[in-house]
Amino acid sequence: MSVPVLTIDGPSGSGKGTIARAVARRLGWHLLDSGALYRVLALAAERHGVDPADSTALGALARNLPVAFAESDDDTRVLLDGDDVTAIIRSETAGNAASRVAAVPEAREALLDRQRAFRQPPGLVADGRDMGTEVFPDADYKVFLTASAEERAKRRYKQLKEKGISVNIRDLAREIAERDDRDANRPVSPLRPADDAIVLDTSDMGIDEVVARVMEILGKQVETRG
Repeated sequence: MSVPVLTIDGPSGSGKGTIARAVARRLGWHLLDSGALYRVLALAAERHGVDPADSTALGALARNLPVAFAESDDDTRVLLDGDDVTAIIRSETAGNAASRVAAVPEAREALLDRQRAFRQPPGLVADGRDMGTEVFPDADYKVFLTASAEERAKRRYKQLKEKGISVNIRDLAREIAERDDRDANRPVSPLRPADDAIVLDTSDMGIDEVVARVMEILGKQVETRG
């Protein structure tokens, strides 16, 4: 029997990570934060002196990336070479670096099998930018979250301030717009909704409301298939 998968894709600040974690907890399913893999890869490239422009070297690094994940109720600790880099990879600098290495075809190909290995019983919630289009095109359920660029910048600003990270909201909005453009126009696995994904605009929705909507979508699709 195939292991069910729910993909939650969307641009930066759309809330996909928060929603994916909440839904995975409700379902009792595994969670894949694909963005963390690319953030760790960018950090590993920096630490190992690998130029992201060197696609061959970056691909080799990705294939042997010494990363491990440790799940807790509220977060996922990310270890690189045994070093806890969870806080480091959540910065805006890390996010922008991840967007750049994610545009390298060799890196994406190298991480594909690693991401698919997360598909284990009883099910998987996978969040990212190409989960429904490239990594799990046969996923049972697909959701694409979006929100206005202004709202996404506000959310990210609040999130960083709560973590004690100083940030300028104008700079943040500019960086999000640049990342959107880079992700949507990269030659491999560009950011876009899967043809069979349900698109949700979360601009005026709270976390609980979005989670409830996703659970409702799952319930209706299960009924339809049943």
